[in-house]
Amino acid sequence: MYTSAGVGPAPFTPKEERTVIKSKKNKPLGPTPIEIDLTGPKGNAFYLLNVASSLSKKLGYDKDHTDRIIMEMQLSDYEGLLHTFDREFGTLVTLWR
Repeated sequence: MYTSAGVGPAPFTPKEERTVIKSKKNKPLGPTPIEIDLTGPKGNAFYLLNVASSLSKKLGYDKDHTDRIIMEMQLSDYEGLLHTFDREFGTLVTLWR
């Protein structure tokens, strides 16, 4: 990559890491297919585990794949659970904080 003058490399600018867990302040007016408010009653770990199980079945995951996702979600603390949920279902579900 070169600067606009065409001489030498352009300075390195790191890209921001993409996060799917978003601030409620930036919530758009139109809904996404599935939205979960992590500050409300649906933000608890048991609800998220249930959603993960339901989505796995709807996506056609076999029992072993579903069990591995659920087990990984239960392995750590709440932030770890959110990370796994986001990695597996972040393209389908918007999590709001």
